[in-house]
Amino acid sequence: MNKKEDRSDVVAIVIFGVTGDLTRRKLLPAFYQLYKEDRLPCKLDIIGFARRPWSDEKMRQVLTDGINEFAREIPVDQEAVKDLLKGSAYLQSTFENEEGYENLNSYLTDKNYQKVILYLAAPPSEYSIIIKNLKACKDYHGKREWVRIVVEKPYGRDLESARELENNLHNCFQEDQIYRIDHYLGKETVQNILVFRFANGIFEPLWNNNYIDHVQIMVAETVGVGTRAGYFDTSGTIRDMFANHLLQLLTLTAMEAPYAFNADSVRDEKMKVMRSLRPLTGKDAIENTVRGQYSSGTMNGEEVVGYLKEEDVPDDSTTETFLAVKAHIDNWRWAQVPFYIRSGKRLPRRATEIAIQFKQIPLSLFNWKNLAGEAPNVLLLRVQPDEGINLTFGAKMPGPVNQITPVTMEFCYEDAFESTPPEAYERLLIDTIMGDQTLFTRSDEVIAQWRFVNGILDAWEDNPVKKIPQYDAGTWGPEEAADFIASDCRDWKNPG
Repeated sequence: MNKKEDRSDVVAIVIFGVTGDLTRRKLLPAFYQLYKEDRLPCKLDIIGFARRPWSDEKMRQVLTDGINEFAREIPVDQEAVKDLLKGSAYLQSTFENEEGYENLNSYLTDKNYQKVILYLAAPPSEYSIIIKNLKACKDYHGKREWVRIVVEKPYGRDLESARELENNLHNCFQEDQIYRIDHYLGKETVQNILVFRFANGIFEPLWNNNYIDHVQIMVAETVGVGTRAGYFDTSGTIRDMFANHLLQLLTLTAMEAPYAFNADSVRDEKMKVMRSLRPLTGKDAIENTVRGQYSSGTMNGEEVVGYLKEEDVPDDSTTETFLAVKAHIDNWRWAQVPFYIRSGKRLPRRATEIAIQFKQIPLSLFNWKNLAGEAPNVLLLRVQPDEGINLTFGAKMPGPVNQITPVTMEFCYEDAFESTPPEAYERLLIDTIMGDQTLFTRSDEVIAQWRFVNGILDAWEDNPVKKIPQYDAGTWGPEEAADFIASDCRDWKNPG
């Protein structure tokens, strides 16, 4: 008998907001890839929950179209898609209607599902009402083997709303049932940060303030706000990227070695970093942050409009599309080592990178011509799109002239392993099914992140501006950002 047909365990995945882009672009392509590669530990039944008047067949068709368009590997195996969606069903209801949740619970009970994942793929503004209605239907947990809930970021928009969301979640679920998903943590290269640091004896001894001058963490996007303008203008880069992705990359880069690779030990070490982050409030927050907003410019040979001309963006908006922050971690390992963190839209290249800049040599070598610079040693962790690691150092140029030139040693994930890295959601969805929370954000992390971010938000609110610095689309941010790091006698490491 075929192995797929022999699976007795069935997990029901209820997707709230199944009609949205996240399901079509990310979740179903990930489920398909896992199914096609026979990596699913059980059979899945996908149950959609949304307000649109769809039928079961309509949902299957839309999800099939999403897989065909966004699958990681082409061509798509249509028989595998049909098999994956064979047990799927659609339940129509608004998120406010409690009767819809009662119907969902009855469906799950009638089908005798013992393992249930509730996935919030709806807009964040709907989280609270969904969670409250789940709490009202107390039979969800019943006698089932387990029930888990997956929450997409953002987890609130400030400290107060994050605490409210956490309270709502914990009124209905235990912490070990809650999976706060940040897809950056599912990327192979992000996970490889820990392996690179702690499994290699030549790097960990250098990973401290004795040898490292500073660290740069960057998430650059070429896209503008597009159809997300309504959401983005109330959030900005600080809420959309900094409060989650960037701070998670910071904690993984700076954390101490965990005693084991499991949920408690890894997240305990990340929390130690968050507790050691020097607060940015008041004048410190103003002096250690730079905001920017893209104006019109040229991207890939095409003219694009500025942020203030985007649809649904107010003419007087001061929402930042670019943010640079200088942060410090006040512990023995990182004392006096600045972390420069930045993210922006409409930048020249899409890239997520962590650059470790090692200190200068104490004395220039033999008065030779040095094209590598006095501090040539940079370790670059490329998270996306070209996953890999670069190490730059100085070497003697061949020939009779005594000259030092920069050279690079490169590890490319795809070349080394002869395969493309799996999508982040593939790893995170399997971990949810298996009950492994290591790569998910814990409640105290969420609160600590927002506590730090709130200091910056409060400082901005107390020091309002009528206009923030502009930068042309297709450039690396406003001039103020270059001045910001140049004042420390450093410069940004932009992708070549």
